[in-house]
Amino acid sequence: MSKTLILLFHPDLARSRANAVLAAAALRLPAVELIDVHSLYPDGGVDAGAEAARLLSADRIVLQFPIQWYSTPPLLKAWQDAVFTRMVYVHYEAEGRLLAGKPLLVAATAGNVPGAYVPGGANRFTMAELLRPLEASAHRCGLSWQPPFLVYRADKRDELSLFSAGRDYAARLDAWGRAGEAEEDPRRYLVEAWG
Repeated sequence: MSKTLILLFHPDLARSRANAVLAAAALRLPAVELIDVHSLYPDGGVDAGAEAARLLSADRIVLQFPIQWYSTPPLLKAWQDAVFTRMVYVHYEAEGRLLAGKPLLVAATAGNVPGAYVPGGANRFTMAELLRPLEASAHRCGLSWQPPFLVYRADKRDELSLFSAGRDYAARLDAWGRAGEAEEDPRRYLVEAWG
């Protein structure tokens, strides 16, 4: 059975409502490994070798996090700098090229309503625009960018709404895992990333 790796970047998961519910829902699925990255690296220092091995052992990769100031949490940026630099620029033959074609899904929570993330809305930019740096990184690494899973109004949802979001997340991950065998030829992404 193929494995989905969820790397959860929440600076205070014990106080989280939305990300905690999403994580709990995902963990009910078979072949899901969820890593609370902040608990592994509370000081912000990332073991790039261990993280590279973790990525290579997965069939699908999820980056789960709350949107903070229109961006990712600082540890996710530090993780990208350490891990992707190692895999793509330092150990490409042994590690980086093996990422080619692996699907990458972003699962993010945001505090505002969807209508705030439109041109002219309260936040001025679409969520796709805010996530563009992650999409560019995925492309550079040869990862197959997937349409993101987004939860809006994360801090204002009632328990039933959060439960529903968790159920939807688990359903998306489950369907994604079952469809994994029918994905595109990974060599296509190697050519795109390096050609």
